[in-house]
Amino acid sequence: MSFLAMLIVGLIVGALAKLLTPGPHGHSILLTMLLGIVGAMVAGMIGRAIGWYATPYDGPGIIASTLGAMLVLGVFHAATRSRAI
Repeated sequence: MSFLAMLIVGLIVGALAKLLTPGPHGHSILLTMLLGIVGAMVAGMIGRAIGWYATPYDGPGIIASTLGAMLVLGVFHAATRSRAI
């Protein structure tokens, strides 16, 4: 996959993850793109560990990538949430 295609798919996946995850999201477009790329990488690693993807060239689709991005977004929000006492 070319670098430009990876950025475009990352932006689409990140936007879908932000749309499907409840709560306010005040992130920039670059963070959304990074969220999508990292989410696809996480989905690929989990899929390879489970045995869904046999070769490194098999990769997650848009749904698995979106689920991975939602997981990354949830971890990001949990890590950056302020704790008011």
